[in-house]
Amino acid sequence: MKHIVEGTAGGMPAVRDAGIVVIGSGMAGLTTSLRLSPRPVTLLTKTPDLPGGSSPYAQGGVAAAIGPDDDPGEHAADTVTAGAGITDALMARLLAAEGADQVRRLLASGAAFDRDADGTPMLGREAAHGRARIVHAGGDATGRVLTHEFADLVRRTGSITVMTQAFAVDLIVRDGRVHGVLARHAEDGWIFHRASHVVLATGGVGSVFLHTTNPAENTGDGLAMAARAGAALGDLEFVQFHPTALAVDEGSGKPLPLLTEALRGAGAVMLDGQGRRFMPAEHPDAELAPRDVVARAVWRRVAAGERVTLDMRAALAEYAGHFPTVLDLCAQAGIDPTREPVPIAPAAHYHMGGVVTDADGHTSIDGLWACGEVANTGVHGANRLASNSLLEALVFGDRVARAIVVAGVGGKRPPIAIPAIPAVPGGSGEAVAALRGRVRRAMYDHVGLSRDASGLDRALTLLAGLETERTGMPAQAPASFAATVAWGELRNLLLSAVLITRAASQREESRGAHYRSDFPAASPAWQHRRFISLRDFDALRVPQQPVKESRHAVPAGL
Repeated sequence: MKHIVEGTAGGMPAVRDAGIVVIGSGMAGLTTSLRLSPRPVTLLTKTPDLPGGSSPYAQGGVAAAIGPDDDPGEHAADTVTAGAGITDALMARLLAAEGADQVRRLLASGAAFDRDADGTPMLGREAAHGRARIVHAGGDATGRVLTHEFADLVRRTGSITVMTQAFAVDLIVRDGRVHGVLARHAEDGWIFHRASHVVLATGGVGSVFLHTTNPAENTGDGLAMAARAGAALGDLEFVQFHPTALAVDEGSGKPLPLLTEALRGAGAVMLDGQGRRFMPAEHPDAELAPRDVVARAVWRRVAAGERVTLDMRAALAEYAGHFPTVLDLCAQAGIDPTREPVPIAPAAHYHMGGVVTDADGHTSIDGLWACGEVANTGVHGANRLASNSLLEALVFGDRVARAIVVAGVGGKRPPIAIPAIPAVPGGSGEAVAALRGRVRRAMYDHVGLSRDASGLDRALTLLAGLETERTGMPAQAPASFAATVAWGELRNLLLSAVLITRAASQREESRGAHYRSDFPAASPAWQHRRFISLRDFDALRVPQQPVKESRHAVPAGL
């Protein structure tokens, strides 16, 4: 067991036997927890309440081939096409087929999807979909509506113990098997949750970049924990940028409001600095081209100093009732989109890479599972198809739960050394926040929509210096919960940033969301997925200190 905690602050965590631990409270974590009922589950989330992560912010909807002129085969084909040559076709078929079944079950159970007067679900079309197959809830509030419904079900399920403000710090692994997770709780302090199964449902890495549509808590926690534990990782270089984030308050580092792709499906168009529509000259599908194409087209103009806008006046005139979230976001920014085009910029949105899993969500570490954005199943390839993310959470959250049930939770377990409480800097929160901002700026500037060797090398040099600053911060014990989260998020942010940058520097071609200006064409030699682990990166230049354990052990059978 290695790469678990940095330093030691003294003292021992409490020990609790959890059986099954699910980390994360977005759609994937909520789905997994519910599907495991009536088996006891401990759900850990660092947020103050349910739900958390990116899922509540998903505006576009859920893609599902449920229309009379559609079938899962067509949905899978669109998924493969969007994935730019490296999508696992078998996984795409699985997602599309089981996804359609999942959505039909939700419709039958009365889920609050938008429907016509006769009860038929209303279907929209988004970029790179050959059919109208996007189901929505509350117009453009799909993620919020569905996750709140699921969160209410979780709260009412007696077999699920929800622990909010619980920050998972490290996985505890021995002899290739997970034995639990060390976490810091706001009220109960440090706890070692001993478990036979741990499910990572921690979301993505959006906050690694200065401009993102993701909430602030998306700091690559699950990716970094799995990396330190030695898990296989895949396709890390592929980060999707959403082309239409509302470009307001850009200097604050706060998440940029998302303007859903469904607007373009309803007829919204993009205008350059001279007020001219430019996407028809970029791609035959114009505004409905794959996201990477649209995002780079916007980025080139923004980088040249142009003010790029989204003109949604015609779309809102016909479909205003479908976009209450967009109207509210614009109103908060003091903009009336029914009267004028609104400024947009690309922002980090979704990570196609992650912790490698099989079709049941099992990782390379026995007892460790992953689902949702933190997982890398191969279903998204180099570029995720619009509205496949909530679908992925539903499908693979369910598959993980079913696989855990088959695997079983009981059995005698060997004694395991209790992990020591790590030393956490307890000083100025401003210093940690400043380092975090510098990481995010370096990543957006050098590892964003357009990359090259010199920029990637510059990013690695900057990140190495920032990691040296981080590890040189004086420790204080005991540090507050807020200080522990700030330290842990920065630690995870930096490791995720370096992993993404190293992966991007190694893929010497352009494919999907990964664009290299020094290798602008796709290469047949690179038309494959890439699997790595932290031990493959001796040149990471991010020191990972060995585990510090106490001499005390949790006895077998605790």
